[in-house]
Amino acid sequence: MENIVAEISRLKKSFGRNDVLKDINLKIEKGKNLVVCGKSGSGKSVLIKCLVGLIEPDDGKIILFGKNISDLNDDELNLLRKKIGFLFQSAALYDSMTVRENLEFPLRDVKLKSKDEIDTLVLEALKNVGLENAIDKMPSELSGGMRKRVGLARALILKPEIILYDEPTTGLDPITSKEISQLILDVQKKYNTASIIITHDVGCARITANRMIIIKDGASVTEGTFKELSESKDKWVNSFFK
Repeated sequence: MENIVAEISRLKKSFGRNDVLKDINLKIEKGKNLVVCGKSGSGKSVLIKCLVGLIEPDDGKIILFGKNISDLNDDELNLLRKKIGFLFQSAALYDSMTVRENLEFPLRDVKLKSKDEIDTLVLEALKNVGLENAIDKMPSELSGGMRKRVGLARALILKPEIILYDEPTTGLDPITSKEISQLILDVQKKYNTASIIITHDVGCARITANRMIIIKDGASVTEGTFKELSESKDKWVNSFFK
């Protein structure tokens, strides 16, 4: 299907005797947000690392932009990764760099005509997250919510087709969490991005999810809309929404 930008089927990954992923199946549609929920240790972060080729799965298939990533060499995989933005749980900013320098960093391998072009991209990315006035601040001068916004701006700067969000609201107060969730939705609508959103935050899922998958014991056990899953008669599934 043309609107499927990534597909994972029968994915398995173990570390020693620890079977982290046993049977993961999912599809990411162009312009849609897929929220992945599961208890701590259920393999959610391992899943997205497998998706971008940072961890090699033991079995299963990962199709990314129509290509099986197991068939790609390092250069081909790196080209595909440039189509993917990643918002880390900690925002992962470089503390020794200003906000401007943090956003310029992903552009180091991109051939641009001038410094003006780089400045335009940086300012546009910061405007998207409402932080253009923080361009010359250091990360230590920013609140947790502002750091997340800068992290998202950095993820957006190459205009990715897929964005991976790893616990985007962790450590934030309820008001800031709602603002970040709304920002994720705004980015989706503005750029028609596809996203995987790993989260424990029911409020974030309610705001952002087009579809949801719940992982249990390393397997994707149920999928549906937020409304469908929140009204599930399965006690285990329903427990995520209490």
